[in-house]
Amino acid sequence: MQALEHEIKELIISSLSLEDISPDDIDTGAPLFVEGLGLDSIDALKLGLALQKRYGVALSADSQETRRHFASVRALADFVASQGKA
Repeated sequence: MQALEHEIKELIISSLSLEDISPDDIDTGAPLFVEGLGLDSIDALKLGLALQKRYGVALSADSQETRRHFASVRALADFVASQGKA
């Protein structure tokens, strides 16, 4: 699971062009939005598209379930793994 979490951190950095951040700077359990990385809704769309392209997972933009998946890197990794896409 750590390898998948690291991959997702790299995907976040590359898809959102976060040039001053390394995967080690991202806390696996920290919130991605507001606190933590401080991402916004545009970032969520970009990241969602990157996850769909990379792992073939289906995400619904307005779903409460999707919001839970985007809570942290760990939550995203759990979601991708649960879809059998890792």
